[in-house]
Amino acid sequence: QVRLVESGGGLVQAGDSLRLSCAASGRTSSSYTMGWFRQAPGKEREFVAAVGLSSGITYYADSVKGRFTISRDNAKNAVYLQMNSLKPEDTADYYCAGKSSRVGNAVAVGNYDSWGQGTQVTVSS
Repeated sequence: QVRLVESGGGLVQAGDSLRLSCAASGRTSSSYTMGWFRQAPGKEREFVAAVGLSSGITYYADSVKGRFTISRDNAKNAVYLQMNSLKPEDTADYYCAGKSSRVGNAVAVGNYDSWGQGTQVTVSS
């Protein structure tokens, strides 16, 4: 079992930037994918971005392309989400997630088997 711990959330104004971090402890396989999801009040959890730890291949939701960047530091078993040009609609709890299986795509919530506790991001207008 992989344990994931997020940090870096906070309250910012529209147009500001934030960087979220996710530290993974435990054994991750060569096919491990780490992703970021978010959930706004009253809405379903949605995919934001993901990266293959070995391949470095990245995936982004259309709503964040060009504004958010996911990166990894394999030496630290960490993943980061740099969020620029934040908008009020980016307000949500952000969750780090890990996908250990090669089966299934990187964007579906149900394909991830490890989750962090979440960190809150609030963007004021």
